[in-house]
Amino acid sequence: MKKLPIGIQSFVNMRTEADYYYVDKTRYVVELVEKGKYFFLSRPRRFGKSLFLDTLRQAFFGRKELFSGLYIEHHWDWEQRYPVIHISFGSGVIQDIGDLRDRFSYILKINAQEGRVTLTEQNLRERFLELIRFLSIQHRQKVVVLIDEYDKPILDNIDKPQTAIEIREGLKNFYSVIKDSDEFLKFVFITGVSKFSKVSLFSGLNNLQDLTLDPMAATLCGYTHEELLETFADRLEGVDLEVLRQWYDGYNFLGDRVYNPFDILLFLDSKEFRNYWFETGSPSFLIKLITQNHYPMPNLERVEAFESLLSSFDIDRIHLETILFQTGYLTIDEKNTIGTKIKYRLKYPNLEVKSSLAESILDYFTQAPSAKVDYQSRLYDILLSAELSGLKEVFQSFFASIPYDWYRKNDFSRYEAYYASIFYCYFTALGLDVTAEQMTNKGRIDMAVRFGKRVFLLEFKVVEIDGVSNKAVEQIRKMRYWERYLGNAEEIYLIGVEFSSTDRNIVGFEWERVDTSIFSRH
Repeated sequence: MKKLPIGIQSFVNMRTEADYYYVDKTRYVVELVEKGKYFFLSRPRRFGKSLFLDTLRQAFFGRKELFSGLYIEHHWDWEQRYPVIHISFGSGVIQDIGDLRDRFSYILKINAQEGRVTLTEQNLRERFLELIRFLSIQHRQKVVVLIDEYDKPILDNIDKPQTAIEIREGLKNFYSVIKDSDEFLKFVFITGVSKFSKVSLFSGLNNLQDLTLDPMAATLCGYTHEELLETFADRLEGVDLEVLRQWYDGYNFLGDRVYNPFDILLFLDSKEFRNYWFETGSPSFLIKLITQNHYPMPNLERVEAFESLLSSFDIDRIHLETILFQTGYLTIDEKNTIGTKIKYRLKYPNLEVKSSLAESILDYFTQAPSAKVDYQSRLYDILLSAELSGLKEVFQSFFASIPYDWYRKNDFSRYEAYYASIFYCYFTALGLDVTAEQMTNKGRIDMAVRFGKRVFLLEFKVVEIDGVSNKAVEQIRKMRYWERYLGNAEEIYLIGVEFSSTDRNIVGFEWERVDTSIFSRH
């Protein structure tokens, strides 16, 4: 059995260090060089971008021995070798503009040493230009420039706008060299998590081809289901493939869906379903953005956005939907054309992302993680037994545990969306099948939760807004929302929850079990 390449981003190590599993992506190397010269690709973190860049690097170096048995072996001119400049901001955290200059200076120094050239310019922009020209002259070939994690210095400081702007301007100055070096360049490939507008970072580089939503590159990073079955067949024995897909598959870049490689490798190593990808990065800035904008968590089930909103963002115009998509918390569900515009419907890619993001929101609302775990355990037991009277107590306890200081600093609790978000996050964090704003022929169900063969339908009200109490369950009953689920569930429960923004808690709670036409009131 081969070794799993967990954490390996070096193509050289992948092909020489041990007998590792390798999903052959070298066809894309050939196609890209045939297709054009300047490329950009945005993908979420831990998606294999760095490994692909090193694959490009070794191919341009002409190291044929590394590609034995791969697609590129018989589709590449191995006699041609090119000098390569490799720039990566992936390691460490850039603290400020001075730190950025130091890092870039070091990167240029290393590339000059590897290319056997001596640089004399002191200005970093001019030194970068000098490096490209000298390498081209020294090796009598055009130069390949590969930039990995081009945006990480900005994203590291996205919650400090002034610092982020200074770093953005510094990077823009460095990257402008690419535009001025066209005659010396063979190929340019730039990767990152986000997509900043060309005006922001690549001013003048109008011929930079964006592959982010190009079907040709949809599976360039990540594993398709077919690749997974073909490459890791011996590791998948006994694995429930449908559950595996629910947990880790689902990323859609307008082609075949793909798995996050990081998740798959760690799962195949332990055979335990866990939130591997989510645990490697704290989405603290994202959580702040969601709460500060009073964004209802259930609305993430039905996000719609035009292409312009998803395509790029900048420090002074950060849209939540853009961040969620570009960082991998949402992915494309549908693509539609409306007049001259393209509109996308977005969704969570998989169970890992959906439940983990909900868990992080809950952590934001409470400072007592052990109490949160207790509430979740009690909630699960209540749903298992269908003794819903205890549901009121669990959520009253949770709302009561939220520190007063949180309410003092936030006015989110005045909104129905806040209370609905708490319920949504609790159910979703447990990995349950939760649907928000479910449409019926009579209207919208606030929330539907599937638990085995049971369905729980929830309606929320805020008494200060709606003015009349005991109306939540009545609305479900009146609109007959439960009819949608007849025949698809053995048991259907209606739950009405009423909140008070003054008391900051639940003040009304009713539930009923539906038995087709017979109701038993509790």
